[in-house]
Amino acid sequence: MAGHSHWANIQRTKSKEDAKRGKIFSKWAKLIMNAARNGGPDPDMNLPLRYAIERARADNMPKDSIERAIKKGAGELDGVRLEEVTYEAYGPNGVALVIEALTDNRNRTAPDLRHILDRRGGSLGNSGSVLWMFERKAEFAVKRTGPAADEDEFMLAALEYGADDVVTDDDEVIGVTAEPGRFIEIKKALEEAGCELADAAIRYVPQNEVDLDAEATRKVIDLIEALEDNDDVQAVHHNANFADE
Repeated sequence: MAGHSHWANIQRTKSKEDAKRGKIFSKWAKLIMNAARNGGPDPDMNLPLRYAIERARADNMPKDSIERAIKKGAGELDGVRLEEVTYEAYGPNGVALVIEALTDNRNRTAPDLRHILDRRGGSLGNSGSVLWMFERKAEFAVKRTGPAADEDEFMLAALEYGADDVVTDDDEVIGVTAEPGRFIEIKKALEEAGCELADAAIRYVPQNEVDLDAEATRKVIDLIEALEDNDDVQAVHHNANFADE
């Protein structure tokens, strides 16, 4: 985890949840449906489904909406068949982008994303052009309260929970990273210990970041928000280090 700048960058590009509540619920419903279709409707036996449910609950998606999405994915209710696609792209100033999508029509999604990128100084890349710059990681931002108030004790506890790394150079949160497959167990351990999570997700984490000035920061954030607004896009990951504005 790249410390303070990494967490600040995540905060700067997180969806405006209140303004996009319906769209966020739609994205989580698609993720839940796809996970249930591929691995079955039992979250205890299907880790991707458990992850999708956890993310939906974190955004306060209603329980009945979650259950309906599971039933659609399991074939108990009518629902579309979705495909997971990862697109690699470049934004202004050579910023690398990894775009995760769930789509029922690749022939629609790719041109839509190319149009968004082209209009905002970006371009769609070839397979393998960007992913090598990132690592897939489970990430947790733990607020510096309660059990996380003491850095040393918290670090030892987090490593015992199965974390790979703990970063303490942010004034508001402590960053914890782990292998993606350990997301559920570490999240549960942190919550049971009384930790308050500011964020928890599985992401593509950049190995190095591109420093941006204020103008480039605005352009890249505008591009990321436009991509996130596309119905097929689940998440956008980047290696930008935004300027303080």
